[in-house]
Amino acid sequence: MTEALRHVPLVGGPIEFRGALEVVTTEAGVLARRLPEWTVAQYPEASMERQATAGSGVRLAFRTTATMIELDVLTTVAMMAVDEPNPDDAGYFEITVDGEPAGTRAAPVGNVIELDALFQESGFVAGSPTTVRFAGLPAAPKEVEVWLPQWVKTEIVAVRADGVVDAPTATGQRVWLHHGSSISQCNEAESPLGVWPVIAARSAGVDLVNVGLSGNCFLDPFVARTIRDTEADVISLKLGINFTARAAYRLRTFGPTVHGFLDTVREGHPDTPILVVSPIACPALEDTPGPTVWRDGVFTATGSKADVAAGALTLEVVRRELRRIVAERAATDPNISYLDGLELVGLAEADEFLGEGLHPNPAGYRLIGERFAERAFGAGGALAENG
Repeated sequence: MTEALRHVPLVGGPIEFRGALEVVTTEAGVLARRLPEWTVAQYPEASMERQATAGSGVRLAFRTTATMIELDVLTTVAMMAVDEPNPDDAGYFEITVDGEPAGTRAAPVGNVIELDALFQESGFVAGSPTTVRFAGLPAAPKEVEVWLPQWVKTEIVAVRADGVVDAPTATGQRVWLHHGSSISQCNEAESPLGVWPVIAARSAGVDLVNVGLSGNCFLDPFVARTIRDTEADVISLKLGINFTARAAYRLRTFGPTVHGFLDTVREGHPDTPILVVSPIACPALEDTPGPTVWRDGVFTATGSKADVAAGALTLEVVRRELRRIVAERAATDPNISYLDGLELVGLAEADEFLGEGLHPNPAGYRLIGERFAERAFGAGGALAENG
């Protein structure tokens, strides 16, 4: 620690945790959560908590004259137990100064959760806090945001600065709440600013709350209630890939569950613009039902095409049904709209932009962010300020 640096309080002080639905105190420090703590009791599996505490879209915001900022952080990384015993990758922290990117720093590996072949937690190796430092910042007063790694849990143990730290200036921006899967959490993005909802939000000038939950976008009622109770000016729901891949619904149960999710959200947001977004391209699941498996690194659907007639879901069916449901609701709800995910990444683009047939590569995330900003927030878009 540099002697000239002064501690900045994490609770009751000037730092604002943007993009978080709740900030809680832990044994290590403070933790920004993307689902509130009350939801934990209803989680169906441990992976939900790992994603709810990952930092996608979360940033520490403040105004400062500091030229150096230090954060003591404790990350928690999940890894397969058969992998190297000492993982060295926990993503990146990224800083913006007056809204402009100003550098990244590698996130240190702290705690390690070991996963077995079925991705269940099989062990835990405790780690220690480590310091992340941003130096050489301009001395003039400036708005700073420190963006957390998008795919790991990050507890903030301490923040120090060599200048005055004040509360950030209110942005005056509309709040955009987005919910989706790993394709919205964006683990494979090259940095926190490479997360596609972040790209879209920065382009559109809106204040992002990203509830993208890797492997856990299942129309869960506790997620619907969370969205219902969260202030937002516009909402988008990118639905389909997780429950199709896991064969979690049949046609009979899918539609009513979508309606129930939307009904719950509408209880808290009766007039808020809602954009329902169907899945981007995924060749394995387009016309073949799940469940899916990984075979030699290839994402593969194991269901039978013959079962579609009996109610099995494919992405083609999901897109058709989401379009129908939104069109029917729009007859009495003028503030609900539909966006076909194939407009974000189409089948002809899959080889170029989907790294392993499922998750976009960094270029794919940039493409989605740019296209979403244009189609959703651009002139005439469902989430446009005067849309």
